[in-house]
Amino acid sequence: MIQKILRGSLVLVIATFLGCSEEEITEITYGDITGKVVSRGDNAPIENAKISTSPTTSTVFTNASGEFVLSNLAAGDYSVQAAKDELLTNFQGVTVISGTSINAVFEMAKDDSNNTEPSSLMLISPSDSSSNNEINLTFEWSATDVDEDPLTYSLEIRDGDTSEIVMYNDISETTYTINNLKYSTNYFWQVTVSDGFNPDVLSEVQSFTTKGVPSGLVLFVRNVNGNDVIYSAEGLIENNVIEQKLTSENMNSWRPRKTAVNSLVTFLRSVGGETHIFSMNADGSNVSQVTNSVPVAGFNHKWIDYSWSADGNKILYSNFDKLYQINKDGTGLSLVYQTVDGKLITECAWNSDGTKIALKTNDTDGYGVSIYTIDMSGVIIDNILSGVNGAAGGLEFSVNGSKLLYTHDVSGFESESYRQLDTHIFIYDLVSTVSTDISLDKPSGFLDLDPRFSPNESEIIFTYTSNDGVSEKQLYKLSSSNSMLRNLYLSNANMPDWE
Repeated sequence: MIQKILRGSLVLVIATFLGCSEEEITEITYGDITGKVVSRGDNAPIENAKISTSPTTSTVFTNASGEFVLSNLAAGDYSVQAAKDELLTNFQGVTVISGTSINAVFEMAKDDSNNTEPSSLMLISPSDSSSNNEINLTFEWSATDVDEDPLTYSLEIRDGDTSEIVMYNDISETTYTINNLKYSTNYFWQVTVSDGFNPDVLSEVQSFTTKGVPSGLVLFVRNVNGNDVIYSAEGLIENNVIEQKLTSENMNSWRPRKTAVNSLVTFLRSVGGETHIFSMNADGSNVSQVTNSVPVAGFNHKWIDYSWSADGNKILYSNFDKLYQINKDGTGLSLVYQTVDGKLITECAWNSDGTKIALKTNDTDGYGVSIYTIDMSGVIIDNILSGVNGAAGGLEFSVNGSKLLYTHDVSGFESESYRQLDTHIFIYDLVSTVSTDISLDKPSGFLDLDPRFSPNESEIIFTYTSNDGVSEKQLYKLSSSNSMLRNLYLSNANMPDWE
């Protein structure tokens, strides 16, 4: 009996042992983590960043391309850490999958917890309270940063006359050039520096004054985005000319005329479908409308011209067949002359002693031209040009009133579009009554227009352009005594004045 029991127990034990040996043992599987570490913002690779995991595995470092590999990691969830001095530690959760390679990209930002703000921000040029500065001016300053962060600057300029503030932002260098400052103006300037981490640092405020309006400025018109804009030019040599924009690009302004007596500049501008005379200072400030009840009117407002009196107090202008004078402040409007044949007065010029006026008249198409002079009572004195075909114009007296500039299209061509084909400049001697053509060396197919004497009358400045009507207009100079000396002065410019 006892043997039977023992034998049954043995069988049970063996059966139990054999049953346990049939259970499967769990298989451990592996995968990889590959990745790259870059700097935040510019994605530049970061070398020698320390890559570690939790749960802990092997630790590796990125190569020169910012890349790393963690191989043969047991499948499962990991927290991967990228760390490097002076950079903020970055963590990512990654799930390793058996037999695959998981990619992770770390963007590391600079640790600015110990970053210091820029220091030693100093204004260098223009020096504080300096005077006679150019209107095209380069500003210079300096700053340091112990963390060697890339610095950006803002430059603030305030007009001391108008309190208008202009900001120039995102400057990466410690110099910045501003063009077209105003003459005779006191400015204030300040620089702000930013390192991208700390609050901006401001320099002290300094002041400077620009130089006064120089004598002998050339005024001209340039087309900007479809509008005529008036500029001044300082300098006598091509490519060494300082320009200043005087009128807004948002409106048409043309035919500038300057008086040397009071430095006022007048010009034409459209107002509600009419053309009126405006005045301004030589730096473009203090714009004021001169004419009101009687506008400037006649044949083609772009070809109409007017004249200052020599004393700078009155302006002579035309309204169809009538000639008016008006004070520079818009008062004292009076009729001076009316044509007897009903022709339109398109241009006028007033001599230096105020006793003689030169007129160019034409029909409603711009032709049937006459150029003549009258005294202040309206009596005709000199018949300079008449009975010719073709366009004419460009009137200006010499300083002593003995000579008169004018232009004439010697081709005699006439068309509805008022196109000119071969316009020359002439100097008429009012004493000898002889006209001298000074455009004999002009290339064919081009036009000489809008001539003006230089202040000392040694040169003549004029508009030079192709007769195709679409080519760029340029300002040229020539010697008033030697017309072979023709020199380019300014490109993309026309309607000059030189006082």
